[in-house]
Amino acid sequence: MDYILIDGDQVLFQPTFGAATVVVLPGSLRGSGAASLHGRKLCVAGDEASVSVKGCVYLAPPFVIPGSGCLEIASLGGDQQASSTKTGGKPPLLVGKTFTARFRVDSPAQQPTAAGPVADATPTYAGTGSFLTSNRILRAS
Repeated sequence: MDYILIDGDQVLFQPTFGAATVVVLPGSLRGSGAASLHGRKLCVAGDEASVSVKGCVYLAPPFVIPGSGCLEIASLGGDQQASSTKTGGKPPLLVGKTFTARFRVDSPAQQPTAAGPVADATPTYAGTGSFLTSNRILRAS
């Protein structure tokens, strides 16, 4: 049994995204479940797709002039969705351990050269993250 995520719970990203180091900002979940706890809707399968943390700065050596991008949840971990509980026909999301995150480059980092700056050609980087809930009542499996 694990705690069910609710509207407004925090999404925490780790700063290492492969070769890139991101100055991470926290995100938050928006719940759309049929049930609620203390007036806050439960988060259900699909709500993770609404997480988008824009304006995060990154470096990816040898690109030492910072770029920026957006943090997103690429996929949930196997322990982050209830298997036997449903609300409104959808499984609630659980705290679990870690999810797979994606850093989508909006403005590429650059490497200075004598001929002028060269931009990072990598469009996305993979990393991880976790959830932090304020719910200490509802659990599911």
